[in-house]
Amino acid sequence: MNTANKKLLMECITFEADPRMLRESTDHPNQPFTVKGILQRKGKKNQNGRIYPDEILMREANKYAATFIADHRAMGELDHPESSVVNLKNVSHAVTEMHWQGDDLVGTVEVLTTPNGNILRELFRNGIKLGISSRGLGTLKKINETSAVVGDDFELIAFDFVSNPSTQGAFMQPVGPSGYFAEQGRQALAEGMVQNPLTHRWERTDDIVRNILSELG
Repeated sequence: MNTANKKLLMECITFEADPRMLRESTDHPNQPFTVKGILQRKGKKNQNGRIYPDEILMREANKYAATFIADHRAMGELDHPESSVVNLKNVSHAVTEMHWQGDDLVGTVEVLTTPNGNILRELFRNGIKLGISSRGLGTLKKINETSAVVGDDFELIAFDFVSNPSTQGAFMQPVGPSGYFAEQGRQALAEGMVQNPLTHRWERTDDIVRNILSELG
């Protein structure tokens, strides 16, 4: 297959953070800040109309684990990079482990103490909901007007945290003590607001992000 036809493929998937791990990371600031959740899903049509065949995604996950995770260089960036290369100055986190649970590729992610990592950590601590996006290169085989299968030449590059995932519901959602948001919280999140854990007031996410960036200098 002609590699010149490869395109950058970015897919977002629901990333439900493990609430216990998220709480422990927040309560122990001197320890590595880690989160855990679903990174990708195989064999099912996603919101972009793309299907990643089981054998292709499993192959790439194994290669990524053996090549990048094993060497502690499975790095990712903050927001949607438009490049097939991970830019070191934009790195915010690293995948430290991943495994399959049925069709779901589940991974543990360590937030780094880089400038973007510090921003990512504060976003988590302030309850901002984030998405996770896989980034790779490959070709597509069109099935019909709404569906396409990812080709055998697919190469997995990285997993990035994003603020505006293209897939509906592809957010890492902060989870309360009961594991669910109150209805008021759901409505506020739909309007771009979250409950500030320090003031307990519902505030716009862009205002919280602006305050975090100001504090970080």
